[in-house]
Amino acid sequence: MAPKFGTRGLRGLVTELTDDLVADYTRAFLAACPHGGRVFVARDLRESSPRIAEAVIAAARGEGVDVVRAGMLPTPALALASMGAGAAAIMVTGSHIPADRNGLKFYLPGGEVSKNDEARIVAALGRPAAGRSGGVSEGEGIAGAYVDRYVGAFGAEALGGLRIGVYQHSSAARDLLCEIVARLGAEAVPLARSATFVPVDTEAVDPETTQRLAAWCLEHRLDAVVSTDGDADRPMVADHTGRIVPGDVLGPLTAGLLSADVLCTPVSSNTAVDHMGFARVVRTRIGSPYVIAAMEAALAADPAARVAGYEANGGFLLGFEAEGPAGGLPPLATRDSVLPVVAPLARARAEGRTLAGLVSTLPPRFTAADRITGIDTDRAREFLAAMRADPARRAAFFDALPPEEAIDETDGLRVTFEGGAILHLRPSGNAPEFRCYAEAASAEAAQTLLARHLGKLGTEVG
Repeated sequence: MAPKFGTRGLRGLVTELTDDLVADYTRAFLAACPHGGRVFVARDLRESSPRIAEAVIAAARGEGVDVVRAGMLPTPALALASMGAGAAAIMVTGSHIPADRNGLKFYLPGGEVSKNDEARIVAALGRPAAGRSGGVSEGEGIAGAYVDRYVGAFGAEALGGLRIGVYQHSSAARDLLCEIVARLGAEAVPLARSATFVPVDTEAVDPETTQRLAAWCLEHRLDAVVSTDGDADRPMVADHTGRIVPGDVLGPLTAGLLSADVLCTPVSSNTAVDHMGFARVVRTRIGSPYVIAAMEAALAADPAARVAGYEANGGFLLGFEAEGPAGGLPPLATRDSVLPVVAPLARARAEGRTLAGLVSTLPPRFTAADRITGIDTDRAREFLAAMRADPARRAAFFDALPPEEAIDETDGLRVTFEGGAILHLRPSGNAPEFRCYAEAASAEAAQTLLARHLGKLGTEVG
């Protein structure tokens, strides 16, 4: 499949992300979007990322733009630095997808690119190189500023007395996460550091990883295990038993601690948030550009609103000047993993609960999600169109479920059934994947729904 440009930037096979292609997208971005005369460039830990980062740097300098070489960093740390400097940024990462793929994420001085920005970038492709020579400097203090952001807001005792495992694998935040946990007062226990890239999808954790989490908790007497995906804009958190706390549970727990009143989240997120006392919950299409657009609209309507956003994968976006337990927390309207790791753990400790105990106080709605990979994208598109158009086709596919109560086509096909069960089918916008989301009144029921329909989905689109 040829490289694809979508809501999270450019992605494709490493063999197809040639230096020429990378340079073309870099030039198009710098020509189409504001950049303040500088661009910060960072990368994840994929084997291919250093080569691609150098291609980005060379192309940007050739356009006469000064480059800050930021090295290996979490995506949100890069965004925090570039936005603070009034500069653009390009992150070389494929996020959670396999190591034979990679990509680019683009940031404006004001934050993530919008759908309109994407269209302008595509329209600017094919430009000749300008033949100029921008400067280059080394980024300094970027990682430290990112760590200090959370230590300053939560304080040195926020996680005091806890033993927290840090599943390091090949996360771009693997060392910073250990440092943050330790500086917040916990004992950090590093786990499973990898010399090769491990594609961790925090929204679809594989059974082997789930078993390892439980084993680590038992072996090391842990209060929690924390981690991220490859570029560290999605969190993974497990309680003291090794049970994953879904991202769309971490999100409202974090928002509650920070006293947010308006939440923007994709249609796929757990419906428990609708019953947690927030003033308003705005549902969007899946993808941070849509969440950000909804946040911006809410702030335009009421500049004093305390607006936050989160995705089902756990990435959290802060749209207002919040107050943490120990100090201020400035806005960061890009997907972040550290805040939804720290905030629920700090909240549970402050309330004298385990993380599992805190989660148990929420409305009893449980989600499960997974994906079919390597799909035939044409078959997937045809299948989804038929499911949307034909009630009989849906009835056959959902044959074990009660009658339909509601249908939502905001993004993919989301069906609510009598009794409250929900199934949501959606092909990926930038990878040959088809995701299935399930929601029910118990974790077991959600997993059963997912397993049954994921198998059927594989037959339809595999």
